Amino acid sequence: MLTAPCLCQGNMDRHHYETFEKFGNNTFLVHLDNGRAFGRHSKDEPSILAPLEQCCRIRRTTWLRLRLLSLPQYRLSDVMRASLSHDPLHSVAPLLSEPHLAALDRRLKTVLETVSRCQKRQSEDGGDDGVLYDDIA
Repeated sequence: MLTAPCLCQGNMDRHHYETFEKFGNNTFLVHLDNGRAFGRHSKDEPSILAPLEQCCRIRRTTWLRLRLLSLPQYRLSDVMRASLSHDPLHSVAPLLSEPHLAALDRRLKTVLETVSRCQKRQSEDGGDDGVLYDDIA
């Protein structure tokens, strides 16, 4: 089950990790970041949504939050822009360009459409809404 689907970032290094084993059995995870977490603003990577499309399961709280971030008054790009404005580096240079912020909204729309297709497919198959995992109760 997906906790939060990747937003088609085009950043394939988010699907693996490394371990540091120098000290024998006392290993730990090492997160590698290539510094391009938001990918290219003009290229989406739809294959990142494959787990969501195949499993057609998402937590209800995640779904509700994503839908909220698609509303004009809470648009993801605006929320991100406001959040980044508090970063100390913001006064030096923008942390995300406007095209990257617009890409967030476009990618969010793709995620929402994917979940809607899952819901429609399940409805046509006569099932109840098993797409949303009820983690609220």
